[in-house]
Amino acid sequence: MDPRSLTPALRALRVCLHLLMAGLLTLAAVRSDSGAGVAAAVLTGAVYAAGAVLPSVRESQRAAALWLGALCASWLVLLWLTPEGLWVAFPLYFLQLHLLPARWSLPAVTLTAGAAIGSYVRHGSALNPGVFIGPLLGAAVAVATVLGYQALYRESERRRRLIEELISTRAELAAAERHAGALAERERLAREIHDTLAQGLSSIQLLLRAAERALPEDSPAAGHIEQARRAAQDNLAEARRFVRELSPPDLERGSLAGALERLCEPGQVGPAGPRVRFSVSGTPTELPTPYEVALLRIAQSALANTVRHAGAARAEITLSFMDASVTLDVVDDGKGFDPAAVRASSEGGFGLPAMRSRAESLGGTFTVESTPGSGTAIAVSLPLPTPIAGVST
Repeated sequence: MDPRSLTPALRALRVCLHLLMAGLLTLAAVRSDSGAGVAAAVLTGAVYAAGAVLPSVRESQRAAALWLGALCASWLVLLWLTPEGLWVAFPLYFLQLHLLPARWSLPAVTLTAGAAIGSYVRHGSALNPGVFIGPLLGAAVAVATVLGYQALYRESERRRRLIEELISTRAELAAAERHAGALAERERLAREIHDTLAQGLSSIQLLLRAAERALPEDSPAAGHIEQARRAAQDNLAEARRFVRELSPPDLERGSLAGALERLCEPGQVGPAGPRVRFSVSGTPTELPTPYEVALLRIAQSALANTVRHAGAARAEITLSFMDASVTLDVVDDGKGFDPAAVRASSEGGFGLPAMRSRAESLGGTFTVESTPGSGTAIAVSLPLPTPIAGVST
């Protein structure tokens, strides 16, 4: 493990392990009856120190396993020469549990405890329950401590990742809400300008045209009326320019049909989405901006629901122009649902109320036909506005 990634608690535990190992090896060297025992204690300490400073031991699991094997071998030599080496088994437990996989660490701890007990018996020390209980109890405490820490660490990492995901999701949601709010405000302004200012200028232009026709050509007021009519016409063109600029970006590059066709492209629905086909029926006519915005948004919402919820393999979007209305149909072959159950649900679901509200705000109708297992068909019909004679709106 990289020392830079250690928490303060882990750094403290690591220092304590170093001090424990140094203290126990010093004790074994001091109480050893032979120079060979002292040399074995020094060798064990040198091997341990090498592992603490070598980067490869921290970066490679294989290098760590080789180092741990060398440390255990030097400890076994120490254990053979002096019974005081028994106490070094306790820091070895933690090293084995930390550096080895679970399938190897537990057997290694068991063998280490057995070696410690065997050394004590070999050196002819008096047998008592503590000879067996001490190493085994130390091994049990080490296993419980390390396993408990690992469980806490996994839980901490899970919570950390969850918090990071929540922070990221909150940031994405805030950005999406800002973007949606900006688009909604643009749509509202475009609708207000079209429905109030543009229509008012159109009516003024119509009235001025009628007044102009009613006056004699040589009337002094005719010129003023002509100027007023041209001013109204220029301002109407400027209002329409504002409406176009405030239209959704999807509609800036062309007509509603073009925006719907781009919506059905494979890259728009994702690799796991259904195959979507788009078609136009009837003779396309220019629609007011609020109509185009509403139909595009409904198509986007319906297709998004198809991708997320329907599990469909195919879907079709049809835009139909008729004499007095324009209709949008979105049909899929997905798993379907019960519309009555969705209306009764407190959770709302599928965004149907928002789509219905868009259609009804323009005097249109919104219908949903679906049954579980039989796909879904959504139909929106908007009445075409009646044009004012002689004036384009």
